[in-house]
Amino acid sequence: MSATHTTVDPAEVERFSRIAAEWWDPAGKFAPLHRLNPLRIGYIRDRAAAHWQRDPLGGTPLKDLSLLDIGCGGGLLSEPMARLGARVTGVDAASKNVNVAALHAEGQALTIDYRQGTAEALAESGAQFDIVLALEIVEHVADVDLFLRSCGRMVKPGGLLFLSTLNRTAKAWALAIAGAEYLLGWLPRGTHDWKKFLKPSEVVNGLRAGGIEAQEIVGVVYSPLSRAWSLHKSDLDVNYMLYGNKPAV
Repeated sequence: MSATHTTVDPAEVERFSRIAAEWWDPAGKFAPLHRLNPLRIGYIRDRAAAHWQRDPLGGTPLKDLSLLDIGCGGGLLSEPMARLGARVTGVDAASKNVNVAALHAEGQALTIDYRQGTAEALAESGAQFDIVLALEIVEHVADVDLFLRSCGRMVKPGGLLFLSTLNRTAKAWALAIAGAEYLLGWLPRGTHDWKKFLKPSEVVNGLRAGGIEAQEIVGVVYSPLSRAWSLHKSDLDVNYMLYGNKPAV
């Protein structure tokens, strides 16, 4: 993709700003993320604990690790990461999201450094973290290559990056757009643009430009019968999650 020198898509920022007040309503427009959150949290916790040789069920397995949540929204991931012991910085291009996140964290007595900004600006500042999260965000940015490269630059040597997004397949269009947005109404219409979905190979190559080597890619699959999400290594057709590391110097 051609460089635009910014990852911000103003239309995407405006779309999420309009519904910012609903971030913490488990029955609202972000209900799918609330249902997905336990799986995301467990995946990050378990892989990070294994990487740093810690007990994932020890209460605070991320203690003393710095963590960046890019596209933090209302803080649905930032808050659990803080409870797991991480020193969390949350960044979002939409100021309304940051305000909602900060207010909610204050009500939960959690210390989280929320900032309005972009991945590339933070990368240019030289900021680096033990863990960088970029979940359900890359399909909403204007310049994918710049975004992925910036994410990688912000991982400390020896650190980890976690990313999740949607695959650019016919099945993903049918389920994530036609199904979730138009038939079931799980998401507001227009939330996703199929042309901005990414093949796993595209993400892996983009992260490699930022120094990240992918370690695992797993599918994230929803079962309408159990109404639950699960991980499937062989099914990357719709949603998938990956993590990679930046080799230590």
